[in-house]
Amino acid sequence: MDISTSIIWLDDIQASKKELLGGKFYNLTELKAAGFLVPSGFGISTEAYEQFMEACGLKRKAANVYAIARSKKLSDLKNETNDLINSILTSEIPSNLDSLIRKNYSLLERQSGQKDIPVAVRSSGESEDLAGASFAGQYDTYLWVSGIESVFQHIRLCWASMFNETVLTYNRSENTQNQSHLEKICVGIQQMVDARAAGVMFTLDPLNGDRSKIVIEACWGLGEGVVKGDLNPSRFKFDKVTFEIIQKDLASQSTEYRFNHEQNKIDLLPIEPIRQNTPCISDTEAINLATLAKQIEDYYNGSAQDIEWAIGKNGDINLLQARPETVWSQKTGAGIISNPKSPVEHVLLRLSGVRITREQS
Repeated sequence: MDISTSIIWLDDIQASKKELLGGKFYNLTELKAAGFLVPSGFGISTEAYEQFMEACGLKRKAANVYAIARSKKLSDLKNETNDLINSILTSEIPSNLDSLIRKNYSLLERQSGQKDIPVAVRSSGESEDLAGASFAGQYDTYLWVSGIESVFQHIRLCWASMFNETVLTYNRSENTQNQSHLEKICVGIQQMVDARAAGVMFTLDPLNGDRSKIVIEACWGLGEGVVKGDLNPSRFKFDKVTFEIIQKDLASQSTEYRFNHEQNKIDLLPIEPIRQNTPCISDTEAINLATLAKQIEDYYNGSAQDIEWAIGKNGDINLLQARPETVWSQKTGAGIISNPKSPVEHVLLRLSGVRITREQS
């Protein structure tokens, strides 16, 4: 295998290919190339994943797991997947790939001027975030991973997430890839945004599919509370043509997701009283976000978008993810979503008055 395709930086336009980066990370290369602000990082490509599986003798095990999943013999699936996942988590990464990952994480450290730079370790599967697909949110993402050894641990966890029960039993639509194909995965290593505020936005109204609207949901801190649905966010609705705010619901917020230095993990922590009843984003920032959402939709030729964003402590708006909206584009009838996967599905449940728990997330 050509090791030059094992690691691909987000700004490496020449090398960026969807089959190497998966849907999620490839979308970020496109947005970065178009001039949007995307945090720096690199992808450990689908070919690198294949190299690991081949070198560790795990491809046959993976094929067997897929075959059992297709046969729907779920009683046989658990033991096979547990064995495979354990092998992925404990097998040695090939030395050339190990060296490349270390070298490029060190480069990210030098670029930022920060040793052990905190990164998001993001899974990016081949079937994820494709137009017409609904496979969003199935694989794992880990935030605020710091230090190369922890990065390696979470790379393995992302690879292993290919074989969790939710992914293997997920009912893919006709437009997604056939499950007889051995799906491959890219793992993105991306500089964390120390978010003052974050959230999601949609270039339609997620309640009724109205394409003339833009809806933004925002919260203090990291966007986990909005994406998971366990914080009540502030909500802005815009006219897509005039960018007039036509509805604004500001939420009081007593807790936020941020990095807990004492516990060395992302945690839901108290907000100081002065911020609890203060809007997490200003009207001007909300307008800037809506304008950005429309620019992204225009870039994708009018395709409705489901976007995750974060505003850093310096006020810059960073794009964390953009994918085609799939709930309304595939909607064939009314009904409550019982197992939400993407941010837009969480919003539909919130607006329908359904309480979303961590277990549902």
